[in-house]
Order: sequence, then C-alpha cells, then structure tokens
Amino acid sequence: MAAAAPSPDPLDVAAEATRGLRGLSTELTARLPRLLEAMRALGTGPDAHTVLDRIVRTAAELVGARRAAIGVHHAEGDAAAGQGLADVVTYGETEADREGCAELLAEARRTGVPSAAGPQGSYLAVPLRVGEETFGTLCLAGKRDGGPFTESDRHLVEVLATEAGIAIGHTRVQGATRQRERWIEGAVAVTQALLSGGAGDSAVGGMGGGPSVVAEKVRELADAAVGIVLLPEDGGGGLKVAAVAADEPSGLLGTALPARSPAVPRLLAGQPVLIEDPAADPLLGTSAPGRYGPSLMVPLSSGDRVLGALATARERGGRPFTASERALAAQFAAQVAIALVLAEAQRDRERLVVLEERDRIARDLHDLVVQRLFAAAMLLESAERRSDAPEVRARIERAVEELGATIQEVRTAIYALQQAPPETPAGLRGRVLREVRAAAVPLGFQPSLTFVGPVDDQVGPMTGAHLVAALREALSNAFRHARAQRIEVVVDATARLADGRPAVRLTVADDGVGVPAGGRRSGLANLARRAEALGGSSAFGPGLGEGGRGTAVTWEAPLPGEGA
Repeated sequence: MAAAAPSPDPLDVAAEATRGLRGLSTELTARLPRLLEAMRALGTGPDAHTVLDRIVRTAAELVGARRAAIGVHHAEGDAAAGQGLADVVTYGETEADREGCAELLAEARRTGVPSAAGPQGSYLAVPLRVGEETFGTLCLAGKRDGGPFTESDRHLVEVLATEAGIAIGHTRVQGATRQRERWIEGAVAVTQALLSGGAGDSAVGGMGGGPSVVAEKVRELADAAVGIVLLPEDGGGGLKVAAVAADEPSGLLGTALPARSPAVPRLLAGQPVLIEDPAADPLLGTSAPGRYGPSLMVPLSSGDRVLGALATARERGGRPFTASERALAAQFAAQVAIALVLAEAQRDRERLVVLEERDRIARDLHDLVVQRLFAAAMLLESAERRSDAPEVRARIERAVEELGATIQEVRTAIYALQQAPPETPAGLRGRVLREVRAAAVPLGFQPSLTFVGPVDDQVGPMTGAHLVAALREALSNAFRHARAQRIEVVVDATARLADGRPAVRLTVADDGVGVPAGGRRSGLANLARRAEALGGSSAFGPGLGEGGRGTAVTWEAPLPGEGA
C-alpha cells in the first residue's frame, strides 16, 4: 500500500493563501488576526463531526453570515459515493435558518463552486479540498447586516476552506487508522480465543462456542445491529446460521440461506456480497427481516477452502458500509478462517495424542491383563478338577466365573478405548451410550453397559436403528413397570442365532417385579415385531434378582452384509 502523502504545513498554507490578500481593504486586513486564530483552532477537535461543526461556525462568524452548512462527500470508492453526502453540519441563528441550510447545499450542487452567485451576492459557496481532492462544500447565506457578500468575504472563506480541508483530511486519516487498529485487535482477540480452546471443542464443523465469539466481535467492530456466522448446510448446499449476536432475539439462529440464493455461490466462491436493502435485494433469494438495513457478507476462506461466511447488518436507514469497512471486514474474515483452520489442526493433534495413548492402553490391557487373567482362570480350573471337597470346588468355580466376567469387562474397556473420544460419540456405540445415559434420569440410577465385539464395525445402519429403538423400549418398560434397582445392558456383536448365523444380541436385564401373569405385553410385542422384521427374534426370561426375580429381555437380529 502506498504511503499517504504528508499533509501540508498549516502555516505554509496560510502564508500562501494570504499572499493574495496584500493590498486589499483595511477591513480585510483587520480581520486577518481573527482568521489566523480560527485556523489555529480548527484541527483540535476530537472527531470529524466536531471539526466540521467548528469550521461552519467559524466561517459564519468570520463573514457575518446568518446561516452556513458543510456537506462532506463520501470517501472515494465508498458504496454510497454519488448517492448524497456522508455528513452534513449546519449553523443558524434561528431554527428557520438551520432548516434552510439543506437548500444551500442543493444550490451549491446546481451552480457549482466556488461561487458568489445569487441575488445581490447573498449566497457564497467554496470547495473544501487538499491538493486535487475535494472533501466537500462550505456554503454561507444571508449577511447579518443585510448586505451582499464581498470579494473580501470570499477570500477569507477560501483561506479558511483550505485549512478546513487539511483538518478534515487529517481527521479522516486518524479515523481510518483507529478503525484499522480496532479490526486488527479484534482479529487478534478472536484468534487467541479460538486457539486457546476457550471458544469451543470443535473448530470448524460447529466450532463449539466459536461462532458466538466471532459473531459478537464482527458486530462490535462493524458498529452494526447484528453479527452472524453461517456454516455450510449438511447436504443442502446452502449456508445455515450457526450464531447470532444482537441486542434482541432475531429469530435467525438455525435458519438457512438456501443454495438457490444468488448470494450463496458467490460466498462459496470466496466473493463478498454487499446488500443495501435485505428486504428487497434479490441476492438473498429469501425474505429477510425488515428490521435490518445495509448488510455485508464476507466469506470465511483460507486458501481454496471456504469454511462459511460472516454477515453483519445495520439498522434500517443506517449508513452504508464504506469501501474501507468492506476491506477490513474481508481481512478480518480471512484471519478468522486461518485461526479456525489452525484450531482444527491443533485439536486434531490433541485427539491424535489421546487416541495413541488409548491405543497403547488397549494393547497393554489385551497383551498383559487379559492374558494373566486367562492364566489365573486356567490354574483355578486345574485346581478345581483336582479337588475332592465340594465346598472348595464351588468356591473355585465361582472365582472362575468372576474372572470370566472381569475378562469380559476388560474387553469392553478395550473396545471403548479403540473408539473415538467420548466428546464426539459416533456410530451405534455412541447412540447406545446416549440412550443408557438418558435413562438414568427417570430411573434414578445409571444402568451398567457392556459391549462385546466391534459393534460399530459389524452392525449395519438399519439393524442398528432397530436395536436402538428396542433398547429404548426395553428401558422404558423397566422404568414404568419393573420398579428395578439394578439394570444391566449388553450389546454383543459376536452372538449367533440358533441356525448359526452371525448376529447382534441386545440383553436388558433387571431385578424388578418381573412380567405379571396376564398383564399387558404390548412393549414386548413391539420388540418381537422389530426383530422378526430383520429375521431375528425376541424373548424374555428370568432377571437379575435373587431366584431369578425381574426380567431379562433378549433381542437379536442377524448381521447383514451392509454392516460388514
């Protein structure tokens, strides 16, 4: 980016401008100290509007005008350039004078500047410029003494306008610098939040709390009414609102911008979209809330990858987004996209470390613990065969059974360790886990759960869906009718049907009151129908309680080829 040209020294400008005033009237010479004092005070305002207000008041007082107005043009490249003025500041001794200031600027646009036209010289207009760039127009009308504006008045106002142009230009540069710093600081803050893990567990596909952080920050930086994060819609080809930041509920969260919207392909191609009126602009392809006005959408893109989009909108009737704001928003979105990709890579590395450690633990359990338990069980079985005492044989047999159960629990732990981390449960195992955890709320205790075999690899999607439904039915029956204190759930992907075919078997056993004779059995009938539809079966038998008290429901279905 080329360096901005240095602003001219105000004293040099004043000296150059006043050279042309030599030899003029005593009246003009007498007003020069006042002019120089006014020029000295122009650039001391805290913001552009304050500077403009000071300029218009100083000009009116300097030449004795009853009313004055400044109209400032939009910066070059702004979306609204040519569509009016970026700012208007007026001065008038009465309310009627102030209301008539808009006519001054309209007259200046019609007649051009500089001008001392109008009836008997009652109107004066000069441009505000630095070098070749024109910032706006200063207009004055109605001398307090009733006379016309003189040539001396015009010279004084031109000198003041030159200094005013410098002051406005300087203020604009300062404002642009502060604005750029705010956007940079905002991008840094979002990057730190995403990379620190405080914005959520998943960087891109959902981003945890990341979308909320980004939406709030873009709203703040753009001085807008709403900030929105959109992510690709699953299977729809459109963009779905993942986060909204606004003072009041907007009803936008979860809504989708459909693929047919002309804005979607542009965003997914990495192009920004500027919308002056969301309620009428065809780019959206859908009705937009009428409360919002000028809107800006920029893609969240890193390289050739588009992760989603950022959108922000001002209130209806709000000022349009300037070229500078559009560029800063695009840079902010690019930085956020990079941060999201880095956060995703960081979390992938962390998951890989966890998975490697889990895999090591699983190997150790399989290679060391299970083998030692098997060896202990074999030693006990050998001792049992050599013992003649029935009591000793019974105790040894019970110990062998306990070792067998322990081996099965260790195997279940091994299978669990080989799955994805618990924060992202996937497949049939994750769905079963969720059902069992959800059942703990109405039951008042947590059922035990055992997996046997590679459940996710062996069970197909259709069989898995029926199994989850059967589990839900069985747990519901236990809650409503069994009055159980203990429930055990087993999902066995190594089972076989009576005819020898590989199968998955679900067992839900409790220690409740059992199935009453002659009672309703609609739930058990539902389980049987689900199993038979897949070529399997369902049955019930004694439960976990003493003497077989309670119920054990067994549901099994063959393993289809699609599950392999």
